[in-house]
Amino acid sequence: MTIDTKNVINSILESISRIDYIKPEDLPEIDLYMDQVTTFMETKLKSSKRYSDDKVLTKTMINNYAKNGLLPSPEKKKYSKEHLLLLIFIYYFKNILSINDIQTLLAPITEKYFRTDNEFDLTKVYSEVFSMEHSQIEYLKKDLLKRYNIADQTFQDSPEEDRQFLQQFSFICLLSFDVYCKKLLIEKLVDGMVPPTKHKEKKSKNKS
Repeated sequence: MTIDTKNVINSILESISRIDYIKPEDLPEIDLYMDQVTTFMETKLKSSKRYSDDKVLTKTMINNYAKNGLLPSPEKKKYSKEHLLLLIFIYYFKNILSINDIQTLLAPITEKYFRTDNEFDLTKVYSEVFSMEHSQIEYLKKDLLKRYNIADQTFQDSPEEDRQFLQQFSFICLLSFDVYCKKLLIEKLVDGMVPPTKHKEKKSKNKS
């Protein structure tokens, strides 16, 4: 990876440094209509989009989440702060987990902490989880550099004109293997959250 090596890795690290999340204090205190929800999410999460014309969330997505039990129905067509918190979780999870897995993961959270009068509510859960983000950024940057350097040492005996592409392919494979292993682990953990009867229901549905 000799051509533009510094530019590539610096661009990656810079992108990671810019990773941010919607802070609880940034959430509106008033309930929002659907159009306001999609506008809010689009504004706050636009930096996470791959392409500028991608949509963070659409009305159809939100309606489907409610239909599939991922999101409680709005009250009088308005979505609360808690709805927004759940939508943020769904937004990140949907890139790696199935709808069924997200439902399994969020169901106990929604049941216990959505619209509760207890001091420990969904906002506290959200804040606690996302407070880990900044402490992980530096670790992630070091890990990426390590993997990049490993890939940089591959294909030393390949034709010189192919070496950069093959080393980049190695880097992508390393990252993909890491994602694959973590996805398997997440799925196992989610499966462990499902009661045995639910497992049987899922298997019978899959067979049918």
